[in-house]
Amino acid sequence: KSGLDPGGAWHAWGMACLKAGNLSSAREKFNRCLKPPMDLNQLSHGSRLVQDVVQYLESTVKPILIADDDYFATLRELEATLRTRSLSLEMMCEGKIQHNSYYQECLFYLHSYGTNLAIISFYMRHDCMREALLHLLNKESPSEVFIEGIFIPSYESGKLHMLENLLETIDPGLESWGVYLIAACKYLQKKNYYHILYELQQFMKDHVRAAMTCIRFFTHGAKSYTELGGKQTWLLKIKDHLKVYLQEVSRSSGRKKMAFTFRKKMSATDVSRHINTVDLQMEVTKFLHQCESSGTSQMTDFSLPTLFGNNNMKMDVACKVILEGKNIEEGFGIAFRVLQDFQLEATEVYSKVAKQLVKQQKYSEIRQLLKCVNESGVAAKNDGDNIILNCLNEFKNIPAEDLDNLIQDMDSDENKIQAYMMCNKLRSAYLVSVRQEKARAVQLVQHVRQLAESSGDDVVKAICAQWL
Repeated sequence: KSGLDPGGAWHAWGMACLKAGNLSSAREKFNRCLKPPMDLNQLSHGSRLVQDVVQYLESTVKPILIADDDYFATLRELEATLRTRSLSLEMMCEGKIQHNSYYQECLFYLHSYGTNLAIISFYMRHDCMREALLHLLNKESPSEVFIEGIFIPSYESGKLHMLENLLETIDPGLESWGVYLIAACKYLQKKNYYHILYELQQFMKDHVRAAMTCIRFFTHGAKSYTELGGKQTWLLKIKDHLKVYLQEVSRSSGRKKMAFTFRKKMSATDVSRHINTVDLQMEVTKFLHQCESSGTSQMTDFSLPTLFGNNNMKMDVACKVILEGKNIEEGFGIAFRVLQDFQLEATEVYSKVAKQLVKQQKYSEIRQLLKCVNESGVAAKNDGDNIILNCLNEFKNIPAEDLDNLIQDMDSDENKIQAYMMCNKLRSAYLVSVRQEKARAVQLVQHVRQLAESSGDDVVKAICAQWL
């Protein structure tokens, strides 16, 4: 009469029937106020009303069989009961759920009015993981439901191995679980749960991604190469994963293509390249670990670079290796291989090293560096000169004798003149200029005269004017 929503009354009446143990009557009352969710795959456990019903039934488990309760069961209700039972028959847990009418009632309400997450969570609460997984597959639920309903509860309760065994039992190739497993990996990575991630990747036989996780274990949080020296087992594991992957690829290429749909793929050449990188990183790690142990390591301003970073970081590795040995020659060979293997900009690295040596006032070692560069056999004609010019650009306060030695080590007269001008050694610039071919000499001497004029060096200005 008052036009109020009768849902609340039907729900209260249904709950009263439940408490009285009259399950069939409760179904009839709830049928008038409960509705199935619009989206069965939503990430919720359905309406509060359904949750209340299931919660009550779970807390009041009595070993009563449906036949004893249903004095007033109509044919329609019996049909509904049978339909629910056949729905969940293929995923019935042995034991308490199968033989208990209250658990059966829970399943009836969950299948009629609950979400897939609610049904899966019910199975998981009652140790029916297999049934939860089968329900997920049958309903083709999205990966969020798997994460929320099955994966998180499994690893939180220490049942990850049990989950893995069941996934394999249901589908030995794991293909039907691919989407769910990749989603689980992304979830673990987001949460920074790398140890669980690594274990899962090994179970998935996803060797390329497992190798990537090992790289993270090797590099993460290390503050020195002494620390990295103690983590070299991870480098061996990276190699193992990549080698196993290569074997699997070569085995599968002989026969019908293997359906590695969810495992990360990589070409054999790329894998071989990564194995070389690991070998080189092992060599770098041993060398720098040794340098740090013997106390020759002096560089403090670089963060800890490895060959697993971008090209800038790889160049930092090359610099570090050259600078941290007992002398330039000791680490040059390894650094040179780094530059060659990754096709890095060698002159840029050598210039960086030279600047560092100027900072450390090791001028004789710059000359040793130039010697190594020239003897490497791949240096371009002006590489050595460019290294020195780059140094002079930044450091004007190199002692006179060392400065002269460096400039005299240059190959090209043009570069020597440029260097002398940069350091304001105009007399020396004049002396080299006049030795050039006449037309060029005139241009150079004119340039020296202009510089002398602007810097107020009357002596050099007069000499240039006289020569011109």
